[in-house]
Amino acid sequence: MFSFDVAKKYSRIYFIDVILPIPIAKTFTYSVTKEEADFLQIGMRVAVSFGKSKMYSALVFTIHQNPPELYEPKEIHQILDETPIVHSKQLKHWEWIANYYMCAIGEVYRAAVPSAFLLESETIIHKNTSFTNVEILNDEEFLLYEALQRQSQLTLHEVTAILDKKKVFPVINQLIDKSVLYIKEEIYETYKPKLVKYVRLHENYRQEAGLQSLLTELSRAKKQRDAVLTFFQLKTEKKPIKAKTLQEKAKVSSQILKSLVDKNIFEFYQIQTDRVEYKGEENPLKNLNEHQVKALSELKKEFETKDITLLHGVTSSGKTEVYTKLIKEVLATGKQVLFLLPEIALTTQIITRLQNYFGNQISVFHSKYSVNERVEVWNNVLESKSKAQIILGARSAVFLPFSNLGLIVVDEEHEVSYKQFEPSPRYNARDAAVVLGKIHNAKILLGSATPSLESKFNADQQKYGLVNLTRRHGNVQMPKIELIDIKEKRKKREMTGHFSNRLIKLIDEALEEKEQVILFQNRRGFSPIVECSTCGHSPQCPNCDVSLTYHKYRNELKCHYCNYQRAMPNSCGACGSTSLDTKGFGTEQIELELKELFPNHTIGRMDSDTTRGKYGYQKIIEAFESQEIDVLVGTQMLSKGLDFENVSLVGILSADTMLNFPDFRAHERAFQLMVQVSGRAGRSKKQGMVAIQTYNPYHQILQQVSTNNYGEMYKEQLQDRWQYFYPPYYRVIKITLKHKDYVKVDEGINWLVKALQNVFRENVLGPTAPAVSRIRNQYIKNLMIKIPPKQSLVKTKEQIQRIKTSFEAVKEFRPIRFILDIDAY
Repeated sequence: MFSFDVAKKYSRIYFIDVILPIPIAKTFTYSVTKEEADFLQIGMRVAVSFGKSKMYSALVFTIHQNPPELYEPKEIHQILDETPIVHSKQLKHWEWIANYYMCAIGEVYRAAVPSAFLLESETIIHKNTSFTNVEILNDEEFLLYEALQRQSQLTLHEVTAILDKKKVFPVINQLIDKSVLYIKEEIYETYKPKLVKYVRLHENYRQEAGLQSLLTELSRAKKQRDAVLTFFQLKTEKKPIKAKTLQEKAKVSSQILKSLVDKNIFEFYQIQTDRVEYKGEENPLKNLNEHQVKALSELKKEFETKDITLLHGVTSSGKTEVYTKLIKEVLATGKQVLFLLPEIALTTQIITRLQNYFGNQISVFHSKYSVNERVEVWNNVLESKSKAQIILGARSAVFLPFSNLGLIVVDEEHEVSYKQFEPSPRYNARDAAVVLGKIHNAKILLGSATPSLESKFNADQQKYGLVNLTRRHGNVQMPKIELIDIKEKRKKREMTGHFSNRLIKLIDEALEEKEQVILFQNRRGFSPIVECSTCGHSPQCPNCDVSLTYHKYRNELKCHYCNYQRAMPNSCGACGSTSLDTKGFGTEQIELELKELFPNHTIGRMDSDTTRGKYGYQKIIEAFESQEIDVLVGTQMLSKGLDFENVSLVGILSADTMLNFPDFRAHERAFQLMVQVSGRAGRSKKQGMVAIQTYNPYHQILQQVSTNNYGEMYKEQLQDRWQYFYPPYYRVIKITLKHKDYVKVDEGINWLVKALQNVFRENVLGPTAPAVSRIRNQYIKNLMIKIPPKQSLVKTKEQIQRIKTSFEAVKEFRPIRFILDIDAY
């Protein structure tokens, strides 16, 4: 405790508790003056020093007059905002995420805000003007000293460039010891607003008389005269004229415009604009069919008594049209709408659809946007601007600063993409959206053709409302599903590469009818394994316990876990043999086989290798929609929600890999994925066709997929979950330990298992090593804790936290990374 004198010293000083963007569980207290305390509001950022010299942009969490008991608080460096960038409701949501997912609120802060808001310090090196004894410096030190004579300060980046080496701190420390220089940490802003250059007439020429003399004056300067005449043509539209537009229309260079500015004929001015703008006209919504009208009225009825409703609508039943009707009604009340999608690929089509109805009231927020673009969307939502009434986004959109949220739509709610696995916070966007809706008193609509077992179970237990939409739009029949036994086909030699003769025939028929085909293979690259046929050696990743995937297009071997890559070898690294063979197949190999089988048709590929750029998804989807691509091969990003009118055939090349995955949700996920992929077929007029190649056509899941029997799958899987104590009956918490030393991880996990078994007995599963037990040179061991239905989740977490604290107190275990994942599925 502080003495009475210290308490007296603080009696007239104010304090703020701040959230720092670092993985430390608690907030930190800093002192502020009364004037600063009066100006500050919760949700503003302040620059503070933390540790020896590091500066952070911290978020004000509370303002009070209680000094901390265990340390003397530092003063803040500066206030960074004039108004809060985060709402109090947002902070409440962040606190829930931190508590529920057992992570630091600082980690939520770092994940939630665009990185441009997380100002961090840059080390600045200043020269000491009183230093003169140059003889004591060595060559490297003198090089820096000389640079500081030309400019009074240098950044760390500049020092690295001057010395042409990465490790510059030893040199800097030597110079500090010799009193040649000193260092300071300065905070820097990374967001720059986009300013667009416009042009207008100089005030001397805004009257009629001035204009006549101007044209006479420019009679000899033809290009300049053209620019002025074009300016007057554009001026009739009564809109500000962009300098770039004037250049293009008058066919003049920027130099011509500059010379007109120098002559005081034109003047430039700048207007701040958003980097991403959606222009669109508002059109009337489509008329709903009788089944959609019924579903909509049932939804409204459910919302009268329940905040959360599950819309279980088969693929192509027109769920999006039902969403749009609800969105229109919510917008009419002046509230905001959040529309969550699992994949960025889906935003491309949905944006176009929603723009037709809602014009430019839409903003989009996801990771393919640049930092500056995300800052602009954040600010528009914060200020509740008209262009941010509907927010369309991937999982991170739940963190945006909504002030009056009325509806949250979680489309394809069953998708695993809603779960964040790395880094922390390891939240599920669907569950976080449910809590966000509760905080804002908003309605939550979960939509899916294959709902997750948890959501369907909650609906059965009357926690959620439930509305079914069982007919496809336009009464188009559900696709016909055919299972092709490739074990039989291989015996009869009726396979060409990875295609059965039946699948080739079906593709042929579809292409002859000028229809399109989608082929699904949930693995990218050419081949997952390269093997020497002489000695059996397979090239492995040096950093991970996994074989390297062969990418033929770049002729390289690549690790999909750590991105390690190397050129494809000409001979075996173990025995020197040149007979290298490939095992397994990915989307790249399928694409090449198709080009040989169908040389007169255009083949496209959609996976994370071909959609790297910002508009990667858009280009491929638009090309497929405009029928420039006949056959599209892709991974699971093709399976969800995309709507292509002309697709009549969908082929699943290898169903077995999905079924044989070591996970309690493997069968549920396989069913969902196959039904979703199948749903891309025959969406407009005639019945579509789905061909599934498998070694085991009698597998119960494949039989359920072939009859589109969700009810049977749900009942069967629920029975398994009850029998083996898994969600939705039991909760699951996964603990992962990682370290580069295998022995340390092994000792750590064994200690942890014993400690946890003392408390949770038989509900501790493990320890186990995952299928890939070393990633980026870190060995991995897992264990799982099951929480029975009547056991308190809060108390369980408290016990785990206590054991974690004890674990980290053991000196040998301190370097081991301890990862907690709540609801790890």
